[in-house]
Amino acid sequence: MSARFLKGTVVLLVILLLQSCFSFYEVNYTFNKNFESGKLEAALSVLESSKMKKKERVQLLYYMNAGAVSSILGDYDKSNEKLEQAYLLAEDYRTNYLNEGLALLTNPTMVTYKGEDHELLYIHYYKALNFIKQNNLEAAMVECRRMQIKLNALKDKYKDKNNKFSKDAFMHVLMGLIYDAFGDYNNAFISYRNAHEVYESFYGPEFGLYTPLQVKKDLLRTAYLTGFYDEVRQYEKKFSMTYEHEPIGDKGQVVFLWNNGLSPVKDEWSINFTIVRGTGGVVTFVNDDLGLNFPFPYDKNESDDGGDPLSDLEFIRIAFPKYEERPLIYSGADIIVKDKRYELERAESINDIAKLSLQQRMLKELGKTLLRVALKKASEYSLRKENEDLGALLGAVNALTEKADTRNWQTLPHSIYYTRVVLPEGKHEAKLSAKSKDGNIAARKETPLQFDVQSNFTHFYSHYSLESRQKSSYLYY
Repeated sequence: MSARFLKGTVVLLVILLLQSCFSFYEVNYTFNKNFESGKLEAALSVLESSKMKKKERVQLLYYMNAGAVSSILGDYDKSNEKLEQAYLLAEDYRTNYLNEGLALLTNPTMVTYKGEDHELLYIHYYKALNFIKQNNLEAAMVECRRMQIKLNALKDKYKDKNNKFSKDAFMHVLMGLIYDAFGDYNNAFISYRNAHEVYESFYGPEFGLYTPLQVKKDLLRTAYLTGFYDEVRQYEKKFSMTYEHEPIGDKGQVVFLWNNGLSPVKDEWSINFTIVRGTGGVVTFVNDDLGLNFPFPYDKNESDDGGDPLSDLEFIRIAFPKYEERPLIYSGADIIVKDKRYELERAESINDIAKLSLQQRMLKELGKTLLRVALKKASEYSLRKENEDLGALLGAVNALTEKADTRNWQTLPHSIYYTRVVLPEGKHEAKLSAKSKDGNIAARKETPLQFDVQSNFTHFYSHYSLESRQKSSYLYY
């Protein structure tokens, strides 16, 4: 096999790999720019006109993104259709060993994206909300059961590992809200109690997020309605609260969910070195990003025959994933109805969960990355024995194709807040009043709302604030 043929094959391979990557990232960049700017129809159009839904490696991301955007737009049937496909893809995921092998020789984007643990849970969050807004509580209950199955699987996956993301407090809150609206106060109480336990044992120590006051109120109310009066007294003492039951009567309830900001972007960080073998018995390790330059003397056993200078270069690049936060613009908000304020309390931080989920598997990521780099260098050194220039070319290709897997579900919110409002039957003018991150009341943004309340019925409303303090240097991977 000629050196020219080998060189052409290597060059063609890297072109094909890079073209595939650029195609996906170009679509993803355009989609996310439109989404963040609030151009939701345009964002959805970008997705639908792309080839993402036909590409096995990124199909899951297509269905999750299309489902989320359709839900925000109010097309609940389409959203449920897309999210159900995402659910089935995740459930039917099978390891493709050919792609796994290719990933070891190139980078992890060659394998099918199977989703992060928390991302798979949020498929059910959107579906449950969709069904609730369609007054289909039975279907929402199915999503509750699916959520519980996934939470149980996470618990088994990270058994006896207390610092792992294996418990999601907000998912228990959401299940409680749905059971509560369904009139199943026993299961609602259990869900709120489970949520409280996760807030106190995990969310508080890890994220500084302890049980919201509204969860405590809902826990006490459902304990009372279930007839668990001992539990009422127990939690009154624990929360330093006194519960006084107020019958709803002919009033209705509004559960308001505020999806604030955008979840973090998965980026990468890398350690890159160019090894330059110079004259005079010196080899230099260069990393421009970190400003590193390490010259070392070495004994060159073979004479300098004045060959192609390409053979004097060697590249080493090691890439790892990381999350970049998209900081919140709004630090809190109230629902205002007839000059009465109802505080929206933070019940979930997807931003913190995403970072913790990645952190807990970094040792595994490190092992896979080092194995990949080792295999690449082994193939490079093997080829160098046959042809020094081709070996150096393969080293450059290995460096170019070295990349962390930066795929993630970027249309999720940064944080989720909620409150419960009891109102008389009829239509009510209201507004969402969000305050800036620095707490400046004058900088509040007010969004008009309207609640159409029926007696003895729980209505769910949600609002999405897509604004974030976006760094201009971010890329939408």
